[in-house]
Amino acid sequence: MKIGIPKEIKDSEHRVGMTPSGVLTLVENKHDVFVQSGAGLGSRFSDDEYRLVGAKILKTIEEVYDISEMIIKVKEPLKKEYSLIKEGQIIYTFFHFASSKELTQAMIDSNSICIAYETVENSDGSLPLLTPMSEVAGRMAAQQGAKFLEKHQNGCGILLGGIPGVSPAKAVVIGGGVVGTQSAKMLSGLGADVTILDISLERLRELEDIMPKNVKTKFSNHYNIKECIKNAHLVIGAVLLPGAKAPNLITKEMLKDLEKGTVLVDVAVDQGGCFETTKPTTHSDPTYIIDDVLHYSVANMPGAVPMTSTEGLTNATIYYAIEIANKGWKQACIENNPLKKGLNIVRGDIVYQAVAEAFNMKYTKLNF
Repeated sequence: MKIGIPKEIKDSEHRVGMTPSGVLTLVENKHDVFVQSGAGLGSRFSDDEYRLVGAKILKTIEEVYDISEMIIKVKEPLKKEYSLIKEGQIIYTFFHFASSKELTQAMIDSNSICIAYETVENSDGSLPLLTPMSEVAGRMAAQQGAKFLEKHQNGCGILLGGIPGVSPAKAVVIGGGVVGTQSAKMLSGLGADVTILDISLERLRELEDIMPKNVKTKFSNHYNIKECIKNAHLVIGAVLLPGAKAPNLITKEMLKDLEKGTVLVDVAVDQGGCFETTKPTTHSDPTYIIDDVLHYSVANMPGAVPMTSTEGLTNATIYYAIEIANKGWKQACIENNPLKKGLNIVRGDIVYQAVAEAFNMKYTKLNF
């Protein structure tokens, strides 16, 4: 199969779809890999490193799309890429369709095969391709929260861990999945007073066992969220419904209960955000203020640490990439049920129900 790895064009996105080691695996499986010149530089991979493992370097993104049967990316195609996608071409990347009707319609119109990293799902409900980036984003959420609590960043001016004789910051994490767990670990390590909420009592029991004493657990419901955030300095939104739009757990009305300079970090922004006032931001312009509350909602947080993120992502995606390339997308999905769940749009049809429901569009059930 001819496989293309274009350079990412999203704002401050420094990751690349595949490391040289991942490319070598594809080449060893007798596939042709085409990498756009400079695609790996943000992650410190040179064109020569890709050449050494057998990739062919092409100058432009147009050349990569034109020659490839499968495109391996990190982030969803942007508007300027829509016209480059060919009928029947496999696009293997993060899509997060439920947050963008425009993207959804564009991929329907392209008649391509859209395999979304974020909905590849194991039988136990785990998301193997989303997990490594969720681990990065969860840890980064704590880092960014600590930074934007600083006064010159328009935060309230509190040190996350406090000092002897001075109380630490109060942090609330909504969601006890991968992102929430990683956020709570980092926050607790920095000495914050942390409360983590989740709707699963079983998960709360697990968190109670593994977290240090400065992390408290709380059952997640509207009342408890509202009570917890009243005294919080930092709130991290870490709620995920696979493939679907995130629920709005903090409304605009609830912002009036927060102190001036409170920081909200919404890691669910890729799926529409779990705060009503969330809107996607970029690394170059990451925050905005509503009702004296600072919002941070960068839609590609792991792109800021590409050396870690690209390697972690390739470690997870390469197995399925080989399955697709060796067998073709359809046979690979027939034989691999987790990968089948990654199919979101196939030749103009929405085949992932949560995406169709997000926009009241037609859902087509896969017949294999």
